[in-house]
Amino acid sequence: MARQIKVGIDIGTHHTKVVIAEETRLTSPSGSVRVTPKVIGTGTSESRGVHHGYITNVAEVRESIKHAVKQAEKAAGVEVRRAFVSVGGLGLSGVTASGSVIISKADLEITQLDLNKALEAAEAAIPHAVSLNKKIINTIPVEYKADGKLVWGQALGLKAQKVEVKVLFVMCLEQHLQSLIKAVEEAGIEVIDVVASPIAASFVNLSKKQKKAGSVLANLGAETLSIVVYENDAPISLEVFSLGSTDITNDIALGLKVTLEEAESIKLGAVTNATYSKKKLEDIVSARLSDCFELIENHLKKIGRNSLLPAGIVISGGGSGIHNIKETAESTLKLPSKIAEIHFGDEEKTKTKDGIWSVAYGLAAYGFIAEDERASIGLKGLEKIAERGKSFSKKLGDWVGQFLP
Repeated sequence: MARQIKVGIDIGTHHTKVVIAEETRLTSPSGSVRVTPKVIGTGTSESRGVHHGYITNVAEVRESIKHAVKQAEKAAGVEVRRAFVSVGGLGLSGVTASGSVIISKADLEITQLDLNKALEAAEAAIPHAVSLNKKIINTIPVEYKADGKLVWGQALGLKAQKVEVKVLFVMCLEQHLQSLIKAVEEAGIEVIDVVASPIAASFVNLSKKQKKAGSVLANLGAETLSIVVYENDAPISLEVFSLGSTDITNDIALGLKVTLEEAESIKLGAVTNATYSKKKLEDIVSARLSDCFELIENHLKKIGRNSLLPAGIVISGGGSGIHNIKETAESTLKLPSKIAEIHFGDEEKTKTKDGIWSVAYGLAAYGFIAEDERASIGLKGLEKIAERGKSFSKKLGDWVGQFLP
């Protein structure tokens, strides 16, 4: 039987990460067989040609990808030819729109055609100023209503005169998307699908219980802070802010009069030769972290979810290792807080708190979901998302059902 290999490539502002995973079969003492993914290789390289998540130099990004892929290939003993790729940065955003349609069949049964038309109506309702120069990369139905009544479960097959749908459209700048695909393809790798970074991370950072109860996953990267809000097992909002852990490093360097290298080490709690006041350091870091969580709080107020997410906030990304970040989040947001762990395959062997790998691991996990469990989670349809001399077709998730883990 052919090996089932999935690859995730996360191109961040500071590092490019590659994860190669393989489907494995584990036999329990009772003799039962469980199929689970296992990481067989990882690679990382310094990102060049990326600023605030934007690709500014395709050639430099291509070389970063090649270097990281080469490391992962050497560890895994396989050649990478196809991959799932994340898209993030300031060009990424989420917009919610609604659409409705009158049922077409005489017996009033809701068909897939009706649902598709309702989705199209929702897409048409997106303001032109919002969609200008952007491409939709993920279409996520948040809720359906049949004759004004909320549908719990599948709307397909119910009977009604009108069906309505509320949709979260995840969009990114078209130019950035084209540059991303070009860089990966020039590295000799086919792009299977493109997934928004915050949603990719949620596959390994959030449990079903957290997604169902209501939670926010915050990824504090080098130059951006991205969040995705979950409720009733589906993402309901996504946003990216122009603030990251590099801003904290800069604040420390200025406040303590140390080099950027020393400031980075101090930020992460490493021992350095620098002499400074612990109280002053805590004040500097807390002030910037408060800015980050106030942005999240304002967004939650905007969507009516502030202090209303029982599963609280889960913090991921390279900045998640900053001292006191959990406590600052709790005091600012008035929500329970925890540092994200990566849950992938055999959890006891792969559980880690190294947040910089969340997106890459999540992409690999998404690879297994997209192909092996498509029917059970409602991922379906094809959407052309880029044209670069030849067609690039992506598998567009309609995200109707449940997610892993």
